[in-house]
Amino acid sequence: MSLAADPPPGMIEPVEVAETSAAPVEYIGLVTRAIAFAFDAAVIQLVAIAVAGTFALILSVVSLPDEVDTVLVVIGGVAYVLWLTGYFVLFWSSNGQTPGNRVFQIKVCRASDGEPPSATASVLRLAGLVLAALPLFAGFVPILFDDRRRGVQDMVAGTVVVFAPPRLPA
Repeated sequence: MSLAADPPPGMIEPVEVAETSAAPVEYIGLVTRAIAFAFDAAVIQLVAIAVAGTFALILSVVSLPDEVDTVLVVIGGVAYVLWLTGYFVLFWSSNGQTPGNRVFQIKVCRASDGEPPSATASVLRLAGLVLAALPLFAGFVPILFDDRRRGVQDMVAGTVVVFAPPRLPA
């Protein structure tokens, strides 16, 4: 609600245009990304070890046939892959930050508009991450030379990794 009188019909009310000085985007390099990934890997492993240890303790009091042991090992392997995939896809697609990324104040976002990647793009990025690591980590070399610090995983998913300062409560 304005204190000024309403303009007469047919007149256009003047609009003030605020100057916006967008800060330059700071793309994140290889070392920071690797340390954040190591943090995430530690979280993933600690949860997996705790869950596996709990199940091992429970199963140690029960005598099971060898065939059931084999099936349980396969189920455990599938559960681990689902846990690993879900961890990255959920965090990347929800707000662009895994816990490791949050600690190091970085985030994954779409290169086109800066929004978090979709679940599909996050799955593609995870697959690209695996592909980047397979040939002796050669897929990470472009991060050193690309102007936006994009690795193979980022090129496949259309993402970039940028500095993300913490938001202050309003």
